[in-house]
Amino acid sequence: MRVVFAGTPEFAQVALAQLQAAGHDIVLVLTQPDRPAGRGMKLQASPVKQHAVAHGIPVAQPRSLRLDGKFPDDAATAQQALQAAQADVMVVVAYGLILPQWVLDLPRQGCLNIHASLLPRWRGAAPIHRAIEAGDAATGVTIMQMDAGLDTGDMLLVESLPIAPDDTTGSLHDKLADMGGRMVVQALAQPGTLVRTVQPAEGVCYAHKIEKREAAIDWTHSADSIVRRIRAFNPFPGAATTLAGESLKVWAASVSDQVPPADAVLGSIQAVTQDTIAVAAMHSIVNITQVQRPGGKRLAVAEFLRGCALQPGTVFDAVA
Repeated sequence: MRVVFAGTPEFAQVALAQLQAAGHDIVLVLTQPDRPAGRGMKLQASPVKQHAVAHGIPVAQPRSLRLDGKFPDDAATAQQALQAAQADVMVVVAYGLILPQWVLDLPRQGCLNIHASLLPRWRGAAPIHRAIEAGDAATGVTIMQMDAGLDTGDMLLVESLPIAPDDTTGSLHDKLADMGGRMVVQALAQPGTLVRTVQPAEGVCYAHKIEKREAAIDWTHSADSIVRRIRAFNPFPGAATTLAGESLKVWAASVSDQVPPADAVLGSIQAVTQDTIAVAAMHSIVNITQVQRPGGKRLAVAEFLRGCALQPGTVFDAVA
C-alpha cells in the first residue's frame, strides 16, 4: 500500500520501521517540528523524522493541520503534500496533533491509529503510565479506525498483554511498541476482512498527560500506591522525594511485608539494609532499591549508601 505515516516518538518509529520491513511504500511522513533537547538545548529531530531521513522518505513538520487555525500556511503546505501523496491509508501513532476532518477523509481507506491501551479504557495521551499507576492487571494495543473524536473510533484489532509486577512504563512501552507495529502490519495485510466494532459506552476513562508535578512522592499514600507510581513514572518524569533539602529520584522500590509502628512518622526511614531503605508510608512500608542524586547516575541502594550514610529516623519529605 501507499502509506502516509504520522508519528513522533520512539513508540511510533518502531511501527514505521515494521511497515517498511513489510514492504509498504511510505510516501510521506508527518512528524512534530524539531524541539530543543539535551543539556545544550539544541534542536533535535524526532525519532520518526530521524528514521525517515535515514531512509529517504519525504518529511513534513507542520505546526498545525487546521486550515483556519494559528498556522494556516503550515496546514496549507501539508495539505498539498498529503494530496500529492495519493495514499491508500494513513497510519497515525502518537503524532501529537489533532487531525481535522479533511485529513481523515483524504486517504482511500481512511486513517488507522495504533493506541496503547484496551479501548475504551485509557483514551488520551498517557495510557501506559496510567495503566500502571492504576494497578491494571493487563493492557494492550487497539488498532482503531479514526474519527473526529479523541480515541473514539471503531476498533479493528485488539490484543491484550499482562502487566508484570515489575513492569515500568519503559519496559511496557517497548513491549507495546513492538506489538503495535506487528498489529498494524496485520491490519494492512487483510483490510477487507477486518470487522469494525463500536467502542462500548461503559468503561471509558482518560489517560491525561503526565505532569512533572505528579512526580513528588506523597508518603501519606499506601506503599502499594507509591510503588505503582514509581513504576509508572519510570523513565519520565521520575518519582522524587527530598532528603536533607536535596531532591532524590526513586527509580525502583517494592512493597514490604512489614508494617510500621502506629506512631511512625510517614516518610521516616524504618530500617537500612545493604540493599534497601525501608520508609514508612500509610499503614505500610516502601523498600527503596534504586535512587539517583541530582547530576548523578542511577544507583542501587548498596552503592548509594557508600556515599550517603542513612540512619533510621531520618525523614524523607515531599518535593516542594
